[in-house]
Amino acid sequence: MNDAPVLTRLRDDSPVPVLWYEESALTGYHELAGGAIETRHGLLTSGKSAGLEVIWVNTGAARTVLLPGRGMGIWQIEAAGLRFGWKSPIDGPVHPCWVPIHDPDGLGWLEGFDELVVRCGLESNGAPEKGTDGSLRYPLHGRIANLPATELKLEVDHETGRLAISGDVIESKLFFKRLRMRSRFEFTPGSTRVDWVDSVTNELSMPTTVQMLYHINLGAPVLGPGARVIAPLETLAPKDDLSAAEIDTWDQIGGPQSGFAERVYFSRLSSKNHADSAVMLRGADGNSGLGVRVDTRGLPHFILWKNTAAESDGYVIGLEPATNFPNTRSREAQRGRVVMLGGGETVHFRAGVEPLVSGDQVRRFEQTIAELRGSGPLEIRERPDPNW
Repeated sequence: MNDAPVLTRLRDDSPVPVLWYEESALTGYHELAGGAIETRHGLLTSGKSAGLEVIWVNTGAARTVLLPGRGMGIWQIEAAGLRFGWKSPIDGPVHPCWVPIHDPDGLGWLEGFDELVVRCGLESNGAPEKGTDGSLRYPLHGRIANLPATELKLEVDHETGRLAISGDVIESKLFFKRLRMRSRFEFTPGSTRVDWVDSVTNELSMPTTVQMLYHINLGAPVLGPGARVIAPLETLAPKDDLSAAEIDTWDQIGGPQSGFAERVYFSRLSSKNHADSAVMLRGADGNSGLGVRVDTRGLPHFILWKNTAAESDGYVIGLEPATNFPNTRSREAQRGRVVMLGGGETVHFRAGVEPLVSGDQVRRFEQTIAELRGSGPLEIRERPDPNW
Protein backbone atom coordinates (compact mmCIF):
# COMPACT_ATOMS: atom_id res chain seq x y z
CA MET A 1 0.00 0.00 0.00
CA ASN A 2 1.30 3.44 -0.94
CA ASP A 3 1.46 6.29 1.54
CA ALA A 4 -1.93 7.90 2.26
CA PRO A 5 -2.85 10.36 -0.50
CA VAL A 6 -3.15 14.08 0.11
CA LEU A 7 -6.36 15.82 -0.90
CA THR A 8 -5.73 19.41 -1.94
CA ARG A 9 -8.18 22.26 -2.31
CA LEU A 10 -8.16 23.91 -5.72
CA ARG A 11 -8.78 27.36 -4.30
CA ASP A 12 -5.60 27.86 -2.30
CA ASP A 13 -3.68 24.58 -2.70
CA SER A 14 -4.02 23.92 1.03
CA PRO A 15 -4.23 20.26 2.07
CA VAL A 16 -7.45 18.81 3.45
CA PRO A 17 -6.63 16.60 6.48
CA VAL A 18 -8.03 13.07 6.17
CA LEU A 19 -8.45 10.26 8.69
CA TRP A 20 -8.14 7.04 6.69
CA TYR A 21 -9.91 3.87 7.78
CA GLU A 22 -7.56 1.16 6.59
CA GLU A 23 -9.86 -1.63 7.79
CA SER A 24 -12.70 -0.54 5.50
CA ALA A 25 -13.69 -2.88 2.67
CA LEU A 26 -13.49 0.20 0.44
CA THR A 27 -9.75 0.53 1.01
CA GLY A 28 -7.36 -1.66 -0.96
CA TYR A 29 -5.08 -2.33 -3.91
CA HIS A 30 -7.02 -4.17 -6.60
CA GLU A 31 -5.29 -6.11 -9.38
CA LEU A 32 -7.25 -6.26 -12.64
CA ALA A 33 -6.48 -7.57 -16.11
CA GLY A 34 -5.52 -4.12 -17.41
CA GLY A 35 -3.59 -2.98 -14.35
CA ALA A 36 -4.35 -1.99 -10.77
CA ILE A 37 -6.65 0.47 -9.01
CA GLU A 38 -6.03 1.76 -5.50
CA THR A 39 -8.91 2.93 -3.31
CA ARG A 40 -8.98 4.68 0.07
CA HIS A 41 -11.97 5.35 2.30
CA GLY A 42 -11.98 7.90 5.09
CA LEU A 43 -13.28 11.02 6.79
CA LEU A 44 -12.15 14.62 6.47
CA THR A 45 -11.13 16.07 9.80
CA SER A 46 -11.07 19.88 9.84
CA GLY A 47 -13.28 22.94 9.51
CA LYS A 48 -16.57 22.63 7.62
CA SER A 49 -15.23 19.43 6.05
CA ALA A 50 -14.96 17.61 9.38
CA GLY A 51 -16.82 14.32 9.41
CA LEU A 52 -17.43 14.25 5.65
CA GLU A 53 -16.99 10.78 4.16
CA VAL A 54 -14.76 10.50 1.07
CA ILE A 55 -13.45 7.78 -1.25
CA TRP A 56 -10.21 8.30 -3.21
CA VAL A 57 -9.74 6.22 -6.37
CA ASN A 58 -6.42 6.02 -8.26
CA THR A 59 -6.55 4.28 -11.65
CA GLY A 60 -2.91 5.09 -12.44
CA ALA A 61 -4.05 7.72 -14.96
CA ALA A 62 -6.33 9.74 -12.69
CA ARG A 63 -7.10 10.27 -9.02
CA THR A 64 -10.79 10.86 -8.31
CA VAL A 65 -12.29 12.05 -5.03
CA LEU A 66 -15.84 10.80 -4.51
CA LEU A 67 -18.10 12.34 -1.88
CA PRO A 68 -20.57 9.74 -0.57
CA GLY A 69 -21.25 12.19 2.24
CA ARG A 70 -22.55 14.70 -0.34
CA GLY A 71 -24.97 12.72 -2.48
CA MET A 72 -22.24 10.64 -4.20
CA GLY A 73 -20.77 13.70 -5.91
CA ILE A 74 -17.27 14.02 -7.40
CA TRP A 75 -15.21 16.70 -5.70
CA GLN A 76 -12.31 16.78 -8.19
CA ILE A 77 -10.15 14.66 -10.47
CA GLU A 78 -6.39 14.98 -10.94
CA ALA A 79 -4.79 13.69 -14.14
CA ALA A 80 -1.39 14.34 -15.76
CA GLY A 81 -0.67 17.14 -13.30
CA LEU A 82 -3.97 18.94 -14.02
CA ARG A 83 -6.75 19.24 -11.49
CA PHE A 84 -10.26 19.16 -12.89
CA GLY A 85 -12.62 21.14 -10.71
CA TRP A 86 -12.94 24.85 -9.89
CA LYS A 87 -11.88 27.46 -7.37
CA SER A 88 -15.16 28.08 -5.62
CA PRO A 89 -15.24 30.83 -2.98
CA ILE A 90 -16.57 28.02 -0.76
CA ASP A 91 -13.78 26.43 1.30
CA GLY A 92 -15.04 22.92 0.71
CA PRO A 93 -15.89 20.20 0.47
CA VAL A 94 -18.56 21.20 2.97
CA HIS A 95 -20.30 18.76 5.28
CA PRO A 96 -24.09 19.01 4.66
CA CYS A 97 -24.69 19.95 8.31
CA TRP A 98 -23.30 23.40 7.44
CA VAL A 99 -25.50 23.90 4.35
CA PRO A 100 -28.79 25.69 5.19
CA ILE A 101 -30.84 24.18 2.36
CA HIS A 102 -34.08 25.64 3.67
CA ASP A 103 -32.91 29.23 4.15
CA PRO A 104 -35.97 31.44 3.55
CA ASP A 105 -34.45 32.90 0.36
CA GLY A 106 -34.10 29.39 -1.08
CA LEU A 107 -30.41 29.88 -1.89
CA GLY A 108 -28.79 28.06 1.04
CA TRP A 109 -27.57 25.33 -1.36
CA LEU A 110 -24.90 27.77 -2.58
CA GLU A 111 -23.10 27.58 0.78
CA GLY A 112 -21.85 24.08 -0.06
CA PHE A 113 -21.30 24.34 -3.83
CA ASP A 114 -17.73 23.56 -4.95
CA GLU A 115 -17.71 20.13 -6.65
CA LEU A 116 -16.71 19.04 -10.13
CA VAL A 117 -19.90 16.93 -10.34
CA VAL A 118 -22.89 17.66 -8.14
CA ARG A 119 -26.40 16.24 -8.53
CA CYS A 120 -29.48 18.45 -8.47
CA GLY A 121 -32.81 16.82 -7.60
CA LEU A 122 -34.64 14.61 -6.89
CA GLU A 123 -38.01 16.20 -6.11
CA SER A 124 -36.87 19.41 -7.84
CA ASN A 125 -33.64 20.54 -9.50
CA GLY A 126 -34.08 24.14 -10.60
CA ALA A 127 -34.70 27.63 -9.30
CA PRO A 128 -36.12 28.10 -5.80
CA GLU A 129 -39.89 28.35 -5.64
CA LYS A 130 -42.19 29.76 -2.97
CA GLY A 131 -45.82 28.97 -2.23
CA THR A 132 -48.73 31.42 -2.29
CA ASP A 133 -48.09 32.26 1.37
CA GLY A 134 -44.49 33.27 0.61
CA SER A 135 -42.90 30.29 2.33
CA LEU A 136 -40.21 28.25 0.59
CA ARG A 137 -41.64 25.27 -1.26
CA TYR A 138 -38.65 24.03 -3.27
CA PRO A 139 -35.06 25.16 -2.50
CA LEU A 140 -32.49 25.85 -5.21
CA HIS A 141 -31.36 22.60 -6.93
CA GLY A 142 -33.09 20.31 -4.46
CA ARG A 143 -31.77 18.22 -1.58
CA ILE A 144 -29.99 15.19 -3.03
CA ALA A 145 -26.47 16.72 -3.03
CA ASN A 146 -26.68 17.32 0.70
CA LEU A 147 -27.78 13.84 1.76
CA PRO A 148 -25.34 11.07 2.75
CA ALA A 149 -25.02 7.72 1.01
CA THR A 150 -25.48 4.38 2.76
CA GLU A 151 -24.76 0.76 1.78
CA LEU A 152 -21.45 1.64 0.16
CA LYS A 153 -19.96 -1.25 -1.82
CA LEU A 154 -16.86 -1.93 -3.89
CA GLU A 155 -16.96 -4.56 -6.64
CA VAL A 156 -14.07 -5.84 -8.75
CA ASP A 157 -15.11 -7.41 -12.06
CA HIS A 158 -12.17 -9.38 -13.42
CA GLU A 159 -14.13 -10.30 -16.54
CA THR A 160 -14.65 -6.70 -17.68
CA GLY A 161 -11.51 -5.35 -16.00
CA ARG A 162 -13.50 -2.69 -14.16
CA LEU A 163 -13.92 -1.60 -10.56
CA ALA A 164 -17.26 -0.25 -9.34
CA ILE A 165 -18.21 1.77 -6.26
CA SER A 166 -21.87 2.12 -5.39
CA GLY A 167 -24.01 3.66 -2.70
CA ASP A 168 -27.66 4.51 -1.95
CA VAL A 169 -28.97 7.99 -1.18
CA ILE A 170 -32.53 8.24 0.12
CA GLU A 171 -34.62 11.41 -0.16
CA SER A 172 -37.72 10.97 1.99
CA LYS A 173 -40.47 12.78 3.81
CA LEU A 174 -43.24 11.03 5.75
CA PHE A 175 -46.57 11.04 3.83
CA PHE A 176 -44.97 12.66 0.78
CA LYS A 177 -42.01 10.82 -0.78
CA ARG A 178 -39.39 8.12 -0.51
CA LEU A 179 -36.95 8.13 -3.41
CA ARG A 180 -33.93 5.82 -3.38
CA MET A 181 -31.05 6.78 -5.70
CA ARG A 182 -28.61 3.90 -6.19
CA SER A 183 -25.43 5.38 -7.70
CA ARG A 184 -22.81 3.18 -9.32
CA PHE A 185 -19.44 4.52 -10.55
CA GLU A 186 -17.16 2.50 -12.82
CA PHE A 187 -13.38 2.88 -13.20
CA THR A 188 -10.87 1.21 -15.53
CA PRO A 189 -7.12 0.86 -14.85
CA GLY A 190 -5.05 3.34 -16.84
CA SER A 191 -8.07 5.46 -17.80
CA THR A 192 -9.17 8.95 -16.74
CA ARG A 193 -12.79 8.17 -17.59
CA VAL A 194 -15.44 7.89 -14.87
CA ASP A 195 -18.89 6.55 -15.79
CA TRP A 196 -21.93 6.34 -13.58
CA VAL A 197 -25.55 5.24 -13.57
CA ASP A 198 -28.09 6.51 -11.06
CA SER A 199 -31.14 4.29 -10.61
CA VAL A 200 -33.94 6.18 -8.88
CA THR A 201 -36.81 4.17 -7.40
CA ASN A 202 -40.11 5.42 -5.99
CA GLU A 203 -40.43 3.27 -2.87
CA LEU A 204 -43.94 4.43 -1.98
CA SER A 205 -47.12 2.91 -3.40
CA MET A 206 -48.43 6.16 -4.89
CA PRO A 207 -47.05 7.75 -8.10
CA THR A 208 -44.62 10.65 -7.89
CA THR A 209 -42.37 12.75 -10.09
CA VAL A 210 -38.59 13.08 -10.32
CA GLN A 211 -36.10 15.57 -11.78
CA MET A 212 -32.34 15.17 -12.22
CA LEU A 213 -29.61 17.57 -13.33
CA TYR A 214 -25.85 16.93 -13.27
CA HIS A 215 -24.06 20.21 -12.51
CA ILE A 216 -20.61 19.44 -14.02
CA ASN A 217 -18.35 22.40 -13.25
CA LEU A 218 -14.90 23.29 -14.52
CA GLY A 219 -12.57 26.21 -13.93
CA ALA A 220 -8.88 27.00 -14.46
CA PRO A 221 -6.46 25.76 -15.64
CA VAL A 222 -8.47 24.08 -18.41
CA LEU A 223 -10.96 26.95 -18.45
CA GLY A 224 -9.47 30.19 -19.71
CA PRO A 225 -9.72 32.85 -22.41
CA GLY A 226 -10.03 31.11 -25.77
CA ALA A 227 -11.51 27.89 -24.37
CA ARG A 228 -14.57 26.67 -26.22
CA VAL A 229 -17.61 24.48 -25.64
CA ILE A 230 -18.04 21.81 -28.35
CA ALA A 231 -21.49 20.22 -28.46
CA PRO A 232 -23.73 18.52 -31.07
CA LEU A 233 -26.72 20.78 -30.54
CA GLU A 234 -30.07 20.47 -32.29
CA THR A 235 -31.66 23.52 -30.66
CA LEU A 236 -30.35 26.42 -28.59
CA ALA A 237 -32.15 29.18 -26.68
CA PRO A 238 -30.99 31.81 -24.17
CA LYS A 239 -32.51 31.74 -20.70
CA ASP A 240 -32.85 35.53 -20.46
CA ASP A 241 -32.20 38.79 -22.29
CA LEU A 242 -28.64 39.08 -20.95
CA SER A 243 -27.80 35.66 -22.38
CA ALA A 244 -29.63 36.50 -25.63
CA ALA A 245 -27.35 39.50 -26.19
CA GLU A 246 -24.41 37.07 -26.52
CA ILE A 247 -26.12 34.24 -28.38
CA ASP A 248 -23.59 34.48 -31.24
CA THR A 249 -20.74 33.66 -28.84
CA TRP A 250 -22.57 31.14 -26.63
CA ASP A 251 -19.76 28.58 -27.05
CA GLN A 252 -16.82 30.95 -26.48
CA ILE A 253 -15.11 31.56 -23.15
CA GLY A 254 -13.72 34.90 -22.08
CA GLY A 255 -11.31 35.77 -19.31
CA PRO A 256 -12.26 36.39 -15.68
CA GLN A 257 -14.35 39.53 -15.24
CA SER A 258 -15.25 41.10 -11.92
CA GLY A 259 -18.98 41.64 -11.56
CA PHE A 260 -19.85 39.22 -14.38
CA ALA A 261 -23.48 38.05 -14.33
CA GLU A 262 -24.17 34.47 -15.37
CA ARG A 263 -25.21 33.57 -18.92
CA VAL A 264 -27.34 30.46 -19.34
CA TYR A 265 -28.34 28.57 -22.50
CA PHE A 266 -30.92 25.81 -22.90
CA SER A 267 -30.52 23.15 -25.60
CA ARG A 268 -31.14 19.64 -26.84
CA LEU A 269 -28.34 17.36 -28.02
CA SER A 270 -28.06 15.20 -31.12
CA SER A 271 -27.40 11.59 -30.21
CA LYS A 272 -26.46 8.24 -31.69
CA ASN A 273 -29.39 5.82 -31.87
CA HIS A 274 -31.42 8.34 -29.83
CA ALA A 275 -29.24 7.52 -26.84
CA ASP A 276 -25.51 8.31 -26.72
CA SER A 277 -24.26 11.90 -26.92
CA ALA A 278 -21.26 13.91 -25.75
CA VAL A 279 -20.07 17.47 -25.12
CA MET A 280 -16.67 18.93 -24.31
CA LEU A 281 -14.95 21.96 -22.93
CA ARG A 282 -11.78 22.32 -25.02
CA GLY A 283 -8.91 24.27 -23.48
CA ALA A 284 -7.51 27.22 -25.41
CA ASP A 285 -4.31 25.35 -26.32
CA GLY A 286 -6.20 22.32 -27.62
CA ASN A 287 -4.13 20.02 -25.40
CA SER A 288 -6.57 19.63 -22.52
CA GLY A 289 -10.29 19.50 -21.96
CA LEU A 290 -13.15 17.78 -20.20
CA GLY A 291 -15.43 15.41 -22.06
CA VAL A 292 -18.92 14.65 -20.83
CA ARG A 293 -20.88 11.60 -22.02
CA VAL A 294 -24.64 11.41 -21.60
CA ASP A 295 -27.46 8.99 -22.35
CA THR A 296 -30.19 11.25 -23.72
CA ARG A 297 -32.91 8.64 -23.13
CA GLY A 298 -33.00 9.72 -19.51
CA LEU A 299 -31.34 13.13 -19.86
CA PRO A 300 -32.76 14.75 -23.02
CA HIS A 301 -31.92 18.36 -22.14
CA PHE A 302 -28.59 20.18 -21.85
CA ILE A 303 -27.79 23.46 -20.12
CA LEU A 304 -24.66 25.59 -20.45
CA TRP A 305 -23.92 27.82 -17.47
CA LYS A 306 -21.25 30.47 -18.02
CA ASN A 307 -20.07 32.22 -14.86
CA THR A 308 -16.75 33.72 -15.94
CA ALA A 309 -16.44 35.99 -12.93
CA ALA A 310 -13.18 37.01 -11.31
CA GLU A 311 -11.01 34.09 -10.19
CA SER A 312 -11.65 34.95 -6.54
CA ASP A 313 -15.41 35.04 -7.18
CA GLY A 314 -15.64 31.62 -8.84
CA TYR A 315 -14.48 31.52 -12.49
CA VAL A 316 -16.36 28.51 -13.84
CA ILE A 317 -18.68 27.07 -16.44
CA GLY A 318 -21.21 24.27 -16.02
CA LEU A 319 -21.97 21.53 -18.54
CA GLU A 320 -25.33 20.20 -17.38
CA PRO A 321 -27.24 17.21 -18.81
CA ALA A 322 -30.71 17.04 -17.29
CA THR A 323 -34.24 15.72 -17.42
CA ASN A 324 -35.50 19.28 -17.80
CA PHE A 325 -34.47 22.94 -17.72
CA PRO A 326 -33.67 24.45 -14.29
CA ASN A 327 -36.74 26.68 -14.07
CA THR A 328 -39.10 26.43 -11.11
CA ARG A 329 -40.55 22.98 -10.62
CA SER A 330 -44.14 24.11 -11.25
CA ARG A 331 -43.17 25.64 -14.60
CA GLU A 332 -41.36 22.47 -15.66
CA ALA A 333 -44.30 20.31 -14.54
CA GLN A 334 -46.69 22.44 -16.58
CA ARG A 335 -44.54 21.79 -19.65
CA GLY A 336 -44.33 18.07 -19.04
CA ARG A 337 -40.64 18.05 -18.12
CA VAL A 338 -40.83 15.83 -15.05
CA VAL A 339 -40.31 12.07 -14.90
CA MET A 340 -43.39 10.17 -13.79
CA LEU A 341 -42.77 7.17 -11.53
CA GLY A 342 -45.47 4.81 -10.34
CA GLY A 343 -45.22 3.04 -7.03
CA GLY A 344 -42.16 0.79 -7.07
CA GLU A 345 -40.98 2.00 -10.50
CA THR A 346 -37.36 2.86 -11.33
CA VAL A 347 -35.76 5.24 -13.83
CA HIS A 348 -32.07 5.13 -14.87
CA PHE A 349 -29.80 8.13 -15.59
CA ARG A 350 -26.43 7.47 -17.24
CA ALA A 351 -23.56 9.92 -17.70
CA GLY A 352 -19.79 10.22 -17.31
CA VAL A 353 -16.80 12.54 -17.40
CA GLU A 354 -13.43 12.10 -19.05
CA PRO A 355 -10.49 14.42 -18.32
CA LEU A 356 -8.58 14.92 -21.58
CA VAL A 357 -4.87 15.53 -21.07
CA SER A 358 -3.33 15.47 -24.56
CA GLY A 359 -3.97 16.95 -27.97
CA ASP A 360 -4.71 13.49 -29.37
CA GLN A 361 -7.35 12.80 -26.72
CA VAL A 362 -8.97 16.18 -27.34
CA ARG A 363 -9.07 15.65 -31.11
CA ARG A 364 -10.55 12.16 -30.78
CA PHE A 365 -13.29 13.41 -28.49
CA GLU A 366 -14.00 16.32 -30.81
CA GLN A 367 -14.31 13.88 -33.72
CA THR A 368 -16.85 11.88 -31.72
CA ILE A 369 -18.91 15.04 -31.27
CA ALA A 370 -18.61 15.93 -34.96
CA GLU A 371 -20.03 12.51 -35.88
CA LEU A 372 -22.91 13.00 -33.46
CA ARG A 373 -23.69 16.43 -34.88
CA GLY A 374 -24.16 15.19 -38.43
CA SER A 375 -25.24 17.58 -41.15
CA GLY A 376 -28.51 18.83 -39.68
CA PRO A 377 -28.94 22.58 -39.05
CA LEU A 378 -28.75 24.09 -35.57
CA GLU A 379 -32.01 25.81 -34.64
CA ILE A 380 -31.12 28.97 -32.69
CA ARG A 381 -33.84 30.90 -30.89
CA GLU A 382 -32.43 34.38 -30.49
CA ARG A 383 -34.82 35.42 -27.73
CA PRO A 384 -35.87 33.59 -24.56
CA ASP A 385 -38.54 31.03 -25.42
CA PRO A 386 -41.55 31.19 -23.04
CA ASN A 387 -42.13 27.48 -23.64
CA TRP A 388 -38.61 26.70 -22.41
